Amino acid sequence: MDNNKYIVKTIIHAGTKVINFVTGTKVVFHYKTTKCDPEKTIIDDSKVIGRPMELILGKKFKLEVWEVIVQKMALNEVACFRVDKSVFTTYPFVSKTLREVGKPQSEKRTHHCCGVTLQNEGIGYDDLNELIRYPQDLEFTIELVNVILPEEYEKESWQMTEDEKLKSIPEIKEKGNALFNEKNYEDACNVYAKGIGMLEQLMLAEKPNENEWLALNRLKIPLLLNYAQCKLIQKDYYAVIEHCTTILKHDPDNVKALYRRGKAYIGAWDEEKATVDLKRAIELNPALQKVVEQELQIFTAALKQKNLLERKKLSALFK
Repeated sequence: MDNNKYIVKTIIHAGTKVINFVTGTKVVFHYKTTKCDPEKTIIDDSKVIGRPMELILGKKFKLEVWEVIVQKMALNEVACFRVDKSVFTTYPFVSKTLREVGKPQSEKRTHHCCGVTLQNEGIGYDDLNELIRYPQDLEFTIELVNVILPEEYEKESWQMTEDEKLKSIPEIKEKGNALFNEKNYEDACNVYAKGIGMLEQLMLAEKPNENEWLALNRLKIPLLLNYAQCKLIQKDYYAVIEHCTTILKHDPDNVKALYRRGKAYIGAWDEEKATVDLKRAIELNPALQKVVEQELQIFTAALKQKNLLERKKLSALFK
């Protein structure tokens, strides 16, 4: 692919900095794809779409030619690459994906993978269907707007090794706690969820309830508790119940999980389950008795008021 007979480069504007590209480098670039016809028919333009392309070098992006050509560029360079049709047969499918990123499902143009159906119905865009039927050389005009080396950005979980994921958990927890203390509960939730997801990925590689699995689960419990506390503040009671129940399956005497699930049951108007959880929390930690009794008294009063209002509404229906 790296042969000059397949890729011909023309510099439009010189760049400002030569980059030593390495595996894991994140590159951000605008692209314009045109046919090599006299009209220079435009197929795609990222500036029209409204977002640049981002990819991680070495992660086997479906359009390998883009990885090759951006590494021939300097930062802020604009260049045109004429590319032989034989090296980008996947372009129509990549183009369809990029056009539909962020669109609701109802606006996406579905297609089937079956070869016969694909031949008959295409992929939902006439210009891309034509490119599938009649492959031709294309020109990619690339503007390399940013290059971020691996150590300069926070990796997504899919980019990380198992060791990197494990070592990142304390930092993730600390970051989530800082956001929580700032009362930025939504972002804190997202950070805790990221850590939980990483640990669950690692747990899939271990046998349930064996030592390695149990060690990972112990790391996950504080993140689940913190996540549940954020959701409790946000009044997302069923999420709290779900995550605390996960904890209690393996740690049935976890006071924080019992207390938070009990409060969530109050929010969900489930008096019986709230009472069971909160009374069990008192048994395990008698210091909670006064707080729990006050909360149950308030809940009982609120429940009576709710039932009274519902009875009034029902009686009004039969008048």
